[in-house]
Amino acid sequence: MQGRLVPPEPGRFQAFPRSRWLDEIALARQVPLSYIEWIYDLYGADVNPVVKDPLQLRAMADDAGVGIYALCADYFMDLPFLRCSEAERAEREEALAQLLLLAQKAGIERVVLPFVDASAIHTSDDYSMVVRVLQDALPIAQAAAMELHLETSLPPAEFADLLAQIPSPLVKVNYDSGNSASLGFKPSEEFAAYGDRVGSVHIKDRTRGSGTVPLGTGDADLPQVFRELERIGYTGDITLQVARSEPGQELEWARYNREFVGRYWKLE
Repeated sequence: MQGRLVPPEPGRFQAFPRSRWLDEIALARQVPLSYIEWIYDLYGADVNPVVKDPLQLRAMADDAGVGIYALCADYFMDLPFLRCSEAERAEREEALAQLLLLAQKAGIERVVLPFVDASAIHTSDDYSMVVRVLQDALPIAQAAAMELHLETSLPPAEFADLLAQIPSPLVKVNYDSGNSASLGFKPSEEFAAYGDRVGSVHIKDRTRGSGTVPLGTGDADLPQVFRELERIGYTGDITLQVARSEPGQELEWARYNREFVGRYWKLE
């Protein structure tokens, strides 16, 4: 996940690294990591190359041999589609439409839409609104050949019900091992409910009801997560969205976490 290869932005755990995003492209090859899941958030929106110059970003990544084909749209946690006015929602839907088209130019193939924390789905009205927003976004996603991956805090059965309302093959699940552990969900139940729609994976560890901790020290049943991924025949990539290192130790920490995942999953 972008931002983990350089010291954090002041006061922020996860954010677009405004001044050092270019450094990460070079550092990724030193780990080695094959790709970076890019972050688009409100904090970095005015300088983010995904929207400022997506073709140049694609060229720089290609030159470095680092893939940038996934984007985490934290912008919509800062400015969620839920619990806002109709005018605000219309502006945010237009922002999503533009982001999908610009992301395509950068070579990005999927956009992760987080419906957690400030943008979490709580009520039946929220549920209906998310379905509407996604249905409205689908024609643009189709035009851009872009997948929409949903990260939610819904229990397995409710998440499966939501997905059933949007059967498009472009709408998939972003499975986050840490968030699921924090919520007390069981991987076997989650994958039984919607395993056929899992399109991308965030690996991290969290304690139940609390924050991110180093891999293997929290409540995420990572061995079971990887067994479930193998069972469904998952062939996608794995994004390390792990606990941060001490500032200055990012490269060594990334290597350690890559090795940790390699105990359970064959890495390229």
